[in-house]
Amino acid sequence: MPKTRKRVNLLLPCLLLAGISFSATAIERSRADAAVEDTIARYRLPGIAVGIIEDDKVVYQRTEGELAVGGGQRIDADTLFKIASNSKAMTAGVLARLVDQGKLKWDDPVTRYLPRFRMHDPWVTRNMQVRDLLIHNSGLGLGAGDLMLWPEPNDFTRADIIAGLEHLKPTHSFRSHYAYDNLLYVVAGEVAAAAGGAPYDVLVRRELFEPLGMSRCQVGQWNREQVGNVAQPHMRTADGNTPIREDGAMVPDITSMAAGGIRCSLNDMLTWMRMWLSPERKPAWLSEEQRRAVWTAHMPMPVSARMRAWDNSHFSAYGYGWRLSDVDGVWKVAHTGTLAGMYSSVILLPDRKVGIVILINGEGEDARSVLGEVLTKHYTAPSRAVSVAHYADAIDAEDAAVPARKRKPDTSSRVLANAGELAGRIGRYRDPWFGEVMLCAKGNEVRFRAARSPMLAGRVMKVGDRWLVDWDDDSVDAEPWLRFHPAGKGGTARMTLSHVDPDADFSYDYADLDFQRVGGCD
Repeated sequence: MPKTRKRVNLLLPCLLLAGISFSATAIERSRADAAVEDTIARYRLPGIAVGIIEDDKVVYQRTEGELAVGGGQRIDADTLFKIASNSKAMTAGVLARLVDQGKLKWDDPVTRYLPRFRMHDPWVTRNMQVRDLLIHNSGLGLGAGDLMLWPEPNDFTRADIIAGLEHLKPTHSFRSHYAYDNLLYVVAGEVAAAAGGAPYDVLVRRELFEPLGMSRCQVGQWNREQVGNVAQPHMRTADGNTPIREDGAMVPDITSMAAGGIRCSLNDMLTWMRMWLSPERKPAWLSEEQRRAVWTAHMPMPVSARMRAWDNSHFSAYGYGWRLSDVDGVWKVAHTGTLAGMYSSVILLPDRKVGIVILINGEGEDARSVLGEVLTKHYTAPSRAVSVAHYADAIDAEDAAVPARKRKPDTSSRVLANAGELAGRIGRYRDPWFGEVMLCAKGNEVRFRAARSPMLAGRVMKVGDRWLVDWDDDSVDAEPWLRFHPAGKGGTARMTLSHVDPDADFSYDYADLDFQRVGGCD
């Protein structure tokens, strides 16, 4: 999901380290405190909440920072964070509850619940099962169609997602390849709603939040002022951590809910983990059969070089809403969540009855990885405990080793494009799933504007003999190259987009767009 990745000077003021730890043994408290504090210092985080469970008990909590930098309101264990893709496990869990209730089966065809559902290939449409929606095996490319979800706000609906899937061309054959996606989790949420007889947000409250007592979690539309204590996302700039995309008084019902739109507090996430780690708890939220189904390895995933080097991992797979792997010979069930200025991580070690949750309201991709690793090692390899600095330096070394061809190119020579240079290319363009964009002159500029995604608006710039879009909003940080394709005989002029930065967030899925010119500027 979209995140901010600007590289700037990190010599910024740190937040004050004035948190409190609870109920941990002395050595655990000191190790955990040191890890949290070192992570905050290394990555200049605006705020964080961390919790650890052992043997069905909360043994550690730590909260630091502010809801929004400069606002004076401190983060605590009831502060709401966007958990992003950790929502996927909740969607899968609700579906598993419906299976327990006899309202659906994992191998039911999706079209049984959503007759209008279509994939690009009619055979895949007919054979796509409910289970396939959850395991990233559809044949679609990485993050295909995510521009219908992010950046928010936009005006794409869940019905638009279902209609748009037919136009997204696969990059692999069905069930042959793992490629992370979000759209099919939106579809899964609509399947759950159809089978459960209630809108997705109502269903999640009824089947998840209420029976488990996750009283602070929010989904659907809600009133920020009435709920209160809501962390805001931040991006790092030369001036420090700056709030971005702040919530209004009413938080809307967002299209991405089932894929990444739930918010929960540290206390809520500890409750969620305790349910999974203590299956003997009564009444059981899921049957033993459905617990096994959710945590079964349904789709193989690559074992990365980092996993081999850090964790001595030998397998990696996707279950229903969870990633499964081994760490130092210990079974690990985990997931992460990523949105612009919000990061989360849930790590479960079921055989050790240990759970770790990390919630961050700033640019925390590396911070989440490093802190999660240090805390996990306390349980999987305590005799080989390694510091935050060790893993942070290892990530820096990985970044330094990236070949030049895979780095973001220097575009500092950019200058404003003008209408004369783009003569014959200016006009209205349309993509079958994303809709219409305008490439039109305004004053001495040429501007790109997406009709249905208002944050995708910016100036067209010239870099050598190439064109790129410099987005108006700095939090939309994945700039695209524009490439124009002249009309062939009897054809239509086209425009395609690609990432300027090869490492840009995959949810800016520019490669899936294929615009055809449909008219001039008004």
